[in-house]
Amino acid sequence: MASDGEDLVKYITEKVVVFMESPRESRSRNRAGRQPWSQKWFGMLPVGLSIWRSSRKVKDKG
Repeated sequence: MASDGEDLVKYITEKVVVFMESPRESRSRNRAGRQPWSQKWFGMLPVGLSIWRSSRKVKDKG
């Protein structure tokens, strides 16, 4: 069990070191291309629901 904790600490340390060694410009470029968390976890379902909801609002008004 102790080795699992050590492996986790080693993995996190490696990720932090890679992040810190990368230039700031490349990190900001990666952030610009990210998708919202709702699309990442649920795919296109939130987008479809928002389009459907907005189309219903337009029909109700008109």
